[in-house]
Amino acid sequence: MALLTLENVSVAYDQQYILKDFNLSVEKGSLISLLGPSGCGKTTTLRLIAGFLEAQQGKFMLNGKDYTRVPVNKRNFGFVFQSYALFPHLNVFDNVAFGLRLRKVSGAEVERRVSRILETVSLSGFEKRFPKELSGGQRQRVAIARALVIEPDLLLFDEPLSNLDANLRVNMRVEIRRIQQELGITTVYVSHDQEECFSISDQVAIMNKGIIEQLDKPSVAFKYPRTEFVARFIGFTNFITFESREEGSNIGAILLRVKDYTFSSQIAPGQVKSKGMKGAIRPDDVLMGTEQELAAEANQLSGRVKVSTYLGRSYQYVVETPLGDFTVNKEMELPYASGQPVRLVLPSEKLVLVE
Repeated sequence: MALLTLENVSVAYDQQYILKDFNLSVEKGSLISLLGPSGCGKTTTLRLIAGFLEAQQGKFMLNGKDYTRVPVNKRNFGFVFQSYALFPHLNVFDNVAFGLRLRKVSGAEVERRVSRILETVSLSGFEKRFPKELSGGQRQRVAIARALVIEPDLLLFDEPLSNLDANLRVNMRVEIRRIQQELGITTVYVSHDQEECFSISDQVAIMNKGIIEQLDKPSVAFKYPRTEFVARFIGFTNFITFESREEGSNIGAILLRVKDYTFSSQIAPGQVKSKGMKGAIRPDDVLMGTEQELAAEANQLSGRVKVSTYLGRSYQYVVETPLGDFTVNKEMELPYASGQPVRLVLPSEKLVLVE
């Protein structure tokens, strides 16, 4: 059941639309991420839900009630900011208790709820510390505890991990997912980091210029992008524009032709069938070898090594082919030399058609 819906919502700044006839539905108890580059409208969407912005048109429904004109102070939402936004003169306990005291909650109830939520975010024993005495990850957990202690109807995250170093980001996203699942709270999470969103979300909405280009489970969006924008954004770098396509003899197979080449693409069961004429494949999914090594493989393309780059665990190659340059990642002990003839194989189950 959808807890939150945005229906044909439009938001404009200085008569320029950021969101136009925008629709979104979030299931109760789920975590949905809004993912996309700067300027795509993800933060505007979050601020609209929070009540910091007002829509020019459309409707925002929460649990069957119209929240379109409900002021921000009347929405029982928890908001976790990018900058933590902790009060430096208050200790951890008082920072977390701030929202409860505004709501005139009794002292004994404040004590009980703050203690319980600090235990949930693994900060028991830190009650008397001040923000300056905490690490970045601890400050973020205080911010999360403050958002959760009011027992919100909805939890909102705005780029919460962008100020943390790489290792701490990984640990914190695990913590956020653990807390969200433990409490079963409906959550909207905004980030430009695809790995972060894919790792913690039930669904990911990939946005571009104020529209959702794809809304799917992370595993589906990662394997089967529906548009060229989504494919490029999540790491597909190799594209072929085909001249014709037809249904193959096997179920789900599509035959694709360009110049003197014929390729096949295999649609997986349950995958949305694209009408696109452009194929996309990740550098990690392209097979690369000599003519002898790949003689028995289909979907072949001849080429020549143009550039070789050492990545640590693998080498990355730019291979010049009659259909343009392809980027290929390959683990190997001895790299191919620049100018060496090679063969590329584009596995049919990895070659995705996009619109």
